[in-house]
Amino acid sequence: MGLCQRGGAVIALRSGFAFVNLETGDSTMIHNPIAGTSDMRFNDGRCDRRGRFWAGTLHEKRQEGTAALYRLDPDGTCHKMLDGITVANGLAWSPDNRTMYFADSHVRTIFSFEFDPDTGAIDSRRVFAELPPGAGVPDGATVDREGFLWSANFDGGCITRYAPDGCVDRVIRMPVERPTSCAFGGAELSTLYVTSASSGLGAEQLSHSPFAGGIFALDPGVKGLPEPRFLG
Repeated sequence: MGLCQRGGAVIALRSGFAFVNLETGDSTMIHNPIAGTSDMRFNDGRCDRRGRFWAGTLHEKRQEGTAALYRLDPDGTCHKMLDGITVANGLAWSPDNRTMYFADSHVRTIFSFEFDPDTGAIDSRRVFAELPPGAGVPDGATVDREGFLWSANFDGGCITRYAPDGCVDRVIRMPVERPTSCAFGGAELSTLYVTSASSGLGAEQLSHSPFAGGIFALDPGVKGLPEPRFLG
């Protein structure tokens, strides 16, 4: 989801993009680019700094290469920006708006793209980071003011901070195996909030991970950037 400049939120649902009134709960459908597909849903979304909303899909049975990344513009038009992926995740933009980060969790890879903030076009996909076997998969992500990418390692039990060149700068171990995303908040954007998942864990796993499903607050020593809003 992304908050809207005019109030409410734009949300990617199983049934497509919708505006939601956060006070009443009423929703208004905008566009459904995955109508007619099966075993497909949206998974991760975020606004860029020009007020466009991006969201990617995943195939619930992991049929490779069937998911895609979409861009919803403020005028209501929807554009498929990338296909051939399986589990879309980890959308984020560099502070100068020239690099977009995007992860396909299924292949344990974070990609970077050249990004045109004026047109919303992406180009020159490159491998930014690959997670080795046993390190989990890249999930939700955010960028700090220094231009470093923070990525949650789902099933890896940690948050990884990457330098702009893709080198690992820092790894923060978490008290859960499935951190799902991270975002900066607080009055000065100096707190890193981390969400986690408990779904899919058996009783024995949960007994060893009593904090699974919790939200955590970290003091990482750096500050984040304001989260953009949708201009539609």
